[in-house]
Amino acid sequence: MYQTDVLIIGAGPTGSTTALALANSGVRCHIVSRGNWMADSPRAHITNQRANEVFRDLGVSDDVARYASPWELMGDTTFTTSLAGPELIRMRTWGTGDDRRGDYLRASPCGMVDIIQPLLEPILFQKAAEKGATFAFNTEYVGHEQDADGVTATLRDRLDGREFAVRARYMVGADGARSSVVEHLGLPIEGRMARAGTVYTIFNADLSRYSKHRPSILNWIVTPDASFGEIGMGLLRAVRPWTQWIAGWGFDINKGDPDLSESNVREKIRILIGDPAIEPDIVRTSVWYINQAYATQYSKERVLCGGDAVHRHPPSSGLGNNTCVQDGHNLGWKLAYVVKGWAGPKLLESYSQERAPVGKQVVLRANQSRLDYAPLNACFRVPGAENPVAAGIVRFRDPGPEGVAARKAAQAALDLKQTEFNAQGVEMNQRYESSAVVPDEGDGPEEWRRDRDLYNQPTTRPGAKIPHAWLVGPDGKRMSTLDVTGKGLFTVVTGLAGTAWTEAVRRIDLPFLRIVVTGSPDAQDLYCEWQRVREIEEAGALLVRPDGVVAWRDKAGTSDSAEAEKRLSAAIRAVLDLPNLSAIPRETRRAPATSGDTPLFA
Repeated sequence: MYQTDVLIIGAGPTGSTTALALANSGVRCHIVSRGNWMADSPRAHITNQRANEVFRDLGVSDDVARYASPWELMGDTTFTTSLAGPELIRMRTWGTGDDRRGDYLRASPCGMVDIIQPLLEPILFQKAAEKGATFAFNTEYVGHEQDADGVTATLRDRLDGREFAVRARYMVGADGARSSVVEHLGLPIEGRMARAGTVYTIFNADLSRYSKHRPSILNWIVTPDASFGEIGMGLLRAVRPWTQWIAGWGFDINKGDPDLSESNVREKIRILIGDPAIEPDIVRTSVWYINQAYATQYSKERVLCGGDAVHRHPPSSGLGNNTCVQDGHNLGWKLAYVVKGWAGPKLLESYSQERAPVGKQVVLRANQSRLDYAPLNACFRVPGAENPVAAGIVRFRDPGPEGVAARKAAQAALDLKQTEFNAQGVEMNQRYESSAVVPDEGDGPEEWRRDRDLYNQPTTRPGAKIPHAWLVGPDGKRMSTLDVTGKGLFTVVTGLAGTAWTEAVRRIDLPFLRIVVTGSPDAQDLYCEWQRVREIEEAGALLVRPDGVVAWRDKAGTSDSAEAEKRLSAAIRAVLDLPNLSAIPRETRRAPATSGDTPLFA
């Protein structure tokens, strides 16, 4: 007898997002965490547009915005001799610059925000619990066994030491970078753990006078008074603008543990701030290590893993938490469909096929971003000088030829850092190739019109996320194409000329399938934005998955409803691993939308 449908090990961003997606679909899930509560340190914080789109789909975007630092406060990234001292250069980051903001606004109905893990995780977790997910803290995963029908996990109550078993149809390993689930599964891991080290100190101090006029989440400190490891700079990161901060600096792991004495920590913070009159209130000091490792396979049979358990990397580029959330979003709907009998087991294989390449890309990108500080460091250093950094700063301000060359090099070095701080393409241009995507016949590789890492490229090619375009509802208010798709359902998107698809959806009559007719009173394309980006004829159709990814498209369309039904049915069967659609349970069947219905609630 199953005690739950899905057992989730770990209540972090991946575990809680998965739970929320399952709970929204009415699937039983149980979350266990070895801790007493959520994350207790402000680790991940940068939240990009794609993650915010996931939050929008799951119904928590307003809650996230309420507790986050808004986009405009993320602002510039500074490179300065200390927070109080002379600046060297600034960089417009996270899409806030005049040259990039339009790209970000066109790409998504969501901007970026900065929200720390101790604030984000409870939002996801609480909403999942409200929707029916059950949970247990102070509960440790011990091991598991699989059989043809399910998973039996052994858990331990950390308060009394009692061990007990939980039976589930499936299990999710979201237990972090030292994942026991991944270890027990023997998932293949490539790369290297702990290749460099960093000290992080959380402290309270009102530094408004140095930050309020130049809002910046990240401040890099170039100073001759301290050595700062691999990146070569110290960091002051705003946790709660502008009164709570993290001071960060690297250390050489080959020389043993760093000096974490209070006197040394205070001296480092003093150097970074540059104002001896400020006495920081130190909250906590910790050490973490730079990992460069990723799993090439995310699952075995009925156990699937995600988040830091399968992609382990530094916070550079701000990709970690965002990737964890997207893992959970991808996995949640697939587990729900299989549990409900709406899909065959092969659908779950597509999770690893789709997310493992993304995890690898993120790990390599984050580590490369750290290496890409080397050209900037070279601008502020004179090799062979008694104090290379002091000499480099003097040279950087020199009006002579060497100073001119250093400042010119700084421009090129900042251009290179665009791939960390304005890498919208890395965040938004994911393309899936899997059994849950039906590629266009005869189409060659996608051609990238601009730098793939820097710029978002909207497309309706199968495997890509449906492009954002503003539509207008019957109340006259704007809504995104992302708002009329997703929400746990498959959506057929067509135009007024696609009447055959409306009839096909009515005939197929599936509990999870709806249709949106752009141009109808329910989804007017008044700006002609959708017409510009849809890449199909008005009579054509897109089949959009619950995670917003285009699963299949028919570019030209057909006027024959029987032919439309045949094509659409074949696509759904292929994506969901179903030999025939009659096998789908009928008791949860609901009436699909037609062109006269309100698509959002169909």
